[in-house]
Amino acid sequence: MYELIQVGEKSYYINCPAKIGVYLTDDKNIYLIDSGNDKDAGRKVRKILDEKGWNLLGILNTHSNADHIGGNQYLQQQTGCKVFGGGIEKTFTEYPVLEPSFLYGGYPCKDLRHKFLLAKSSEVTDFSDKSFPKEIEIIPLKGHFFDMVGFRTPDDTAFLADCLSSKKTLDKYQISFIYDVAEYLKTLETVKSMKAKMFVPAHAPATDDITELTDVNIAKVHEIADKILSVCSEPICFENILQRLFSDYGLTMNFEQYVLVGSTVRSYMSWLKDNGKLSAIFDDNMLLWNAV
Repeated sequence: MYELIQVGEKSYYINCPAKIGVYLTDDKNIYLIDSGNDKDAGRKVRKILDEKGWNLLGILNTHSNADHIGGNQYLQQQTGCKVFGGGIEKTFTEYPVLEPSFLYGGYPCKDLRHKFLLAKSSEVTDFSDKSFPKEIEIIPLKGHFFDMVGFRTPDDTAFLADCLSSKKTLDKYQISFIYDVAEYLKTLETVKSMKAKMFVPAHAPATDDITELTDVNIAKVHEIADKILSVCSEPICFENILQRLFSDYGLTMNFEQYVLVGSTVRSYMSWLKDNGKLSAIFDDNMLLWNAV
């Protein structure tokens, strides 16, 4: 864990739970793509950079999930580097309490105010700022989160953030987090046709051919959607839908999984309702869902 692996002439990644990209601008200056999940991750990254004699110019955040921005504050304080972000992700990175609040739908209880959902805040410079490294291409990857992006470095390495999960991860967690299902499927179709010398997803092995993995993720989305519709064959409330999905997929409920999977299931239900496949019924002051 935390090995530095070269994937292009000037591109590397640090192998950790959410891969951290490294782009070498010259012999001694680098940009990171994301920063890991906490201060400890930041320390480990700093150790690697010091051993290589590299100077950290900035951190390019793909999105604002805590496991991607958790090392920002430590590295920014230690090195004075800039942190770059855009859109809603920039705001969430500056005010990280927004993530658990959004997931829970209100002020998050203490069980949700931990480093896996609540990172430390950092000062963020917008992607549009003139100091952003213009040789790096920003790739829109909406769907998993609000305004998630990936980055393509000049040696044609594409860092794809969280738009894809490995089959092993999908088999383990079953329902991976998605904010907007329609946008997510559009992103997957775009990525499927994308060309690059190397692709580096944050939660799947690096590869020079992304097609098969993209198909696996697309199929999983439709499997989950069909599962939800089958659960809603008769009018049913959300909590019972969630219980059925946890039971049928062999998942274990806790506060973190309740908000992550629960939010994702709500996103699926919105997508299904908007496409005329699911209806909402208010009965005896209860919201019930029914497949059309």
